[in-house]
Amino acid sequence: MAEVKLLATWPSPFYYRVVWALKSKGIAYEFIEEDLANKSPLLLQYNPVHKKIPVLIHGGKPICESMIILEYIEEIWPKNSLLPNDPYEKAVARFWIKFADDKSPEIWRVFRSVGEEQEKAAKDSLEMLKTIEEHALGEKKFFGGDKIGMVGIAFGQLAQWLQVIEDVTGVKLLEASEFPRLQRWINNFKQVPVINENLPDYDQMFAFFKGRRQMLLASK
Repeated sequence: MAEVKLLATWPSPFYYRVVWALKSKGIAYEFIEEDLANKSPLLLQYNPVHKKIPVLIHGGKPICESMIILEYIEEIWPKNSLLPNDPYEKAVARFWIKFADDKSPEIWRVFRSVGEEQEKAAKDSLEMLKTIEEHALGEKKFFGGDKIGMVGIAFGQLAQWLQVIEDVTGVKLLEASEFPRLQRWINNFKQVPVINENLPDYDQMFAFFKGRRQMLLASK
C-alpha cells in the first residue's frame, strides 16, 4: 500500500477527524507534527494555497481540508464505510456534514471573543446546538444509525473541544437538561473505542487553549 502521512497539530479537532476516519478503516499512517507559528517547508509545499493543516499525503500526493480528506479516504478505502449506501440517506448525511462545517465555527467565536461579541457568538452557538438537538439526531444512538459515520466525525469537536471552550471561557453552552439527545450522543460517541483511544488529553487541551485565548485577547 502507498505510504500515508498526516501533517497536523495535536490540539486541532480537524486533525482528529482524519485520525478517526483512518483508524476506523485500519489504515496505518505517519503523523508529522506541525508548528503553525513556524510552518515547515513540507506544509508549504503540500498546501501552498491555504498553508493550513491537516494535510493527508498518500503516495506522495497531498489532499487538503479535513472533510475533503474524509471523502477521499472513503473512496480509496471503502471498507467499514462512513457514509450510508442509500443515495437519499447519503444526501442527508452530506447535508449535516455541510451544516457542521458551516456552523461549528460559532463555538470558536465564543473562544476568541469577549463582551457583546461573545454574547452574540454564544447565542448563535446555542441556536446551532438546538438545531442539532431537534433535527439531526432523532432517537438514534449516532447520527444516522447505530454506528459512527462521517456526520458524527464532522461534529466530533462537540464531544471534547466544546467542554474545553466552556471551561476556558466560563460560558456554559451545552446544558444536559436542555440538550438530552446531544448529551447522549456525546456519551455514546466517546465510548466507541476508535474515538476513546484517540482523543487528546483534557488537561493538556485546557492548558493549551487557556494560553491561546490569553494570547488572542492580549493582541486585540
